[in-house]
Amino acid sequence: MKKTLFSLLFFACLASVFAAEMPLISNVYGRDYVLLNGKWNYIIDPLENGYYDYRLQPFKDNGFFENKKPATPSDLVEYDLDTAPIMDIPSDWNTKDARLFFYEGTVWFKRDFTLQKQAGKRYAIYFGAANYDAKVWVNGKKVGEHIGGYTPFNFDVTDVVKDGANFVVVKVDNKRQRDGVPTVNMDWWNYGGITRDVMLVALPETTIEDYFIQLPKGKFDVISGWVKINKSAANQQVTVEIPELKIKQNLKTDETGRAAFEIKAKPILWSPENPKLYDVNIISENEKISDKIGFRTIETVGKEIRLNGKKVFLRGISIHEEAPFRQGRACTKEDARTLLNWAKELGCNYVRLAHYPHNEFMVRSAEEMGFMVWSEIPVYWTISWGNEATYQNAENQLHDMIYRDKNRCAVVIWSIANETPHSDARDLFLGKLAKYARTQDNTRLISMAMEVASAKGNVNELNDNMNEYVDVASFNQYVGWYRGTNEDARNFVWNIPYNKPVIVSEFGGGALYGLHGDKTERWTEEYQEELYIRNLEMLDKIDGLAGLSPWILVDFYSPRRALTGIQDYFNRKGLVSSSGNKKKAFFVLQKFYNDKK
Repeated sequence: MKKTLFSLLFFACLASVFAAEMPLISNVYGRDYVLLNGKWNYIIDPLENGYYDYRLQPFKDNGFFENKKPATPSDLVEYDLDTAPIMDIPSDWNTKDARLFFYEGTVWFKRDFTLQKQAGKRYAIYFGAANYDAKVWVNGKKVGEHIGGYTPFNFDVTDVVKDGANFVVVKVDNKRQRDGVPTVNMDWWNYGGITRDVMLVALPETTIEDYFIQLPKGKFDVISGWVKINKSAANQQVTVEIPELKIKQNLKTDETGRAAFEIKAKPILWSPENPKLYDVNIISENEKISDKIGFRTIETVGKEIRLNGKKVFLRGISIHEEAPFRQGRACTKEDARTLLNWAKELGCNYVRLAHYPHNEFMVRSAEEMGFMVWSEIPVYWTISWGNEATYQNAENQLHDMIYRDKNRCAVVIWSIANETPHSDARDLFLGKLAKYARTQDNTRLISMAMEVASAKGNVNELNDNMNEYVDVASFNQYVGWYRGTNEDARNFVWNIPYNKPVIVSEFGGGALYGLHGDKTERWTEEYQEELYIRNLEMLDKIDGLAGLSPWILVDFYSPRRALTGIQDYFNRKGLVSSSGNKKKAFFVLQKFYNDKK
């Protein structure tokens, strides 16, 4: 059953599933919740013995999910989650247990919790993310399954949880799959585990399911949007309040439970220079949700990107969700702030969050600190373009990315892919994604990181059938690293044959911090410095250049990067080293951006 933005329907339940994945809880941090983070027991299960019997049939009972205990001394139970090792959640297992650094497979997690159930409340268990295939049991009952390593999911557990002692067991499997999203080949670490917050959320039976509050395209004096109640009934009372703007709008829902509104107002506009956010309250008959929302417009006019009606240049950097200093998956607000402070020091007003939706902390912190955001799904390299299940997986992840962050005014670009090979099947796949994105949110720009498809001598041309679907022509190029030399950049010319703004979504090269030599010697800081000097000179001449997001802010783990003594399983293209030291190229880009202000 296809999940839509306003759906109240659950997916069809398997016989072993007691509940099902429910519509995402919007603004989960504004709800009544208890964090289930902390110390979780875990068991490594490479043969999946806790899930399959010896005939490779899934257990109906007797699996690790039962959290079984011997009833008598003679009972045979070959696992004990209570005495298993402890791991802090959220985290990734690769950096928490040295045995699991390269591991791809199944790990079981278990946590006990207590609950005092409240009358008239529904309960949901919410996961910010778990990579990649997560199956969840509460008190031995399967409550659901989620595919995708970077998007949130939640399950209704009202009829499963009880007063007093409860336990949750999660089977997480991060094995790469040919038909997965991303697929088996990628250039970042496949961190396994429960990598973001876990929460037990209490909701009224009739709850505010979702809302969207923004400026309409091209208007600065109207705040519009809608509120959706989970109960499909007319004339339910809903109020939208923005106290600072003296707004208190009383609404009535239609028969679908949805109430639309349009309010005359002139808010102070959010911008990188003044990231103004307003306190917003959404109130129903039995619930109040508070959020902080900024108001801005983003559009393209010819070859310009316009923020709040004014031409803007996106001074950016690409960022992976890699924890600063300690490595591993970034999972805290402090991680996000550290990375964004480096971007701020660099002179950025924009960040490309690659190559998947990042933690909600990252997006909210970017908004508070004044960064425009490019948010992307992991349709990366050679996806199974002809596989319908792969497409549906990608669409689900696109849906969930937009659903979670549609009220974050910092997000200005939804990206649907990165460096994908041209074919009719690929064009059909990505064209459908682009059209779907616009049905979910028509207030932002659509783009994707393309590749330069043709070159004749020193003339390079972007030629991609996806140009008709995107608002911004974005592409990756690596002159001086994967193609040509730094000196070649002096003579290269770029032809972008579309009347659209251009963002160079990636360029760069590797350097080991502290390694010095001639500017023609690879892996030295001097080589990377020269690469940035020549590339910035070259790219600044592109007609319609509206932004840059070089690759990348910080060195990050990648299994593709095995050069001993230099890479040591790090992609070294960072402007900041894995230990937090700034390389010489950092200051080249910093000066370029300061001159652009």
